[in-house]
Amino acid sequence: MVANEQTLLFTQFWKGSRVMVTDEFLAPPVVLKIDDSIIATLGNFSASTGKAKSKKTFNISAIVAAMLTNSTVLNYQAYLPPNKQMILYVDTEQSPFHCKRVLERIIKLADLPLDKQPENLEFLALRKFSPDVRIKIIEQAIYNTENLGVVIIDGIRDLAFDINSPSEATDVITKLMLWTDECYIHIHTVLHLNKGDDNTRGHLGTELNNKAEAILQVTKNEVDNDVSVVTAKCIRDVEFEPFAFRINDESLPELLFDFCITNNLSKKAFDYNDLAENKHMSALNLVFSDGKQYGYSELIVQLKKAYQEIVGVEFGVGKAKQLKQYLENKQLIIQEGKKYKYNSKSHI
Repeated sequence: MVANEQTLLFTQFWKGSRVMVTDEFLAPPVVLKIDDSIIATLGNFSASTGKAKSKKTFNISAIVAAMLTNSTVLNYQAYLPPNKQMILYVDTEQSPFHCKRVLERIIKLADLPLDKQPENLEFLALRKFSPDVRIKIIEQAIYNTENLGVVIIDGIRDLAFDINSPSEATDVITKLMLWTDECYIHIHTVLHLNKGDDNTRGHLGTELNNKAEAILQVTKNEVDNDVSVVTAKCIRDVEFEPFAFRINDESLPELLFDFCITNNLSKKAFDYNDLAENKHMSALNLVFSDGKQYGYSELIVQLKKAYQEIVGVEFGVGKAKQLKQYLENKQLIIQEGKKYKYNSKSHI
């Protein structure tokens, strides 16, 4: 490409990337929710993480089954638009034999017949290929599949030669952003957690955390190893309440409605009434730094995050909502219009 052609190309990129205050954009369609929490929209990507044998693929099977029939499976509610109901499932780790078992599990969960391939599901087994070839195959499939709405990549680690390479991590995440933007699809990926902690693996995991719309974490329950718990590790929308499932006698994930989910990170109970005033002030200063203001959902997320950092104890969304009401009653948080702000003049 000659210099003048290159200049013209990047000028087009520059001008085509402008966002004007007079522009009008439609909110991207929601394709997956848990309760009232948005997990996936078209034009974005998300991920599931967990350690080995935490039942990540069983959880993904439930997500795909819900999307196959636009129904609810486990706690996943799917809403694929009529022209976006094709699903592409890519497995990079397992043999065709084991891939077929996953496929059969998805079809059973969707309550569809096992003697016929669903018309809106394509399943690829790519274990035998190198990372660069896998990327090219996935790209071909994405750009040549009609009515494609969702792509599952189980697991994304196998699209890179070195999971700790910053440049490879950037390249892979850039591909996800390109594919989701140009084809207006949602991509859900799977990545392992480190063995020694709850961080996603390598530079690829770091980039995924920074860019994903939502990251679900699947964890073995510390009391009952036959039970797996799904929580929101990172999410742009308001967090959902964790839920638990087990594998039933038909080798299918089954929701446990009354299971008591123990906290895998801390057994201490969080009681905002007993918290010292200086701890409240530290958390609120963290939330409302530089005069920040929030809508309701974002405030709940920020309160939960800040108090967990200051106190060192995890707690759920329900507790965060109670905390918000407590702080309002103390007039430490006040509402103006649709926004909430910090009232530093008030004290507990």
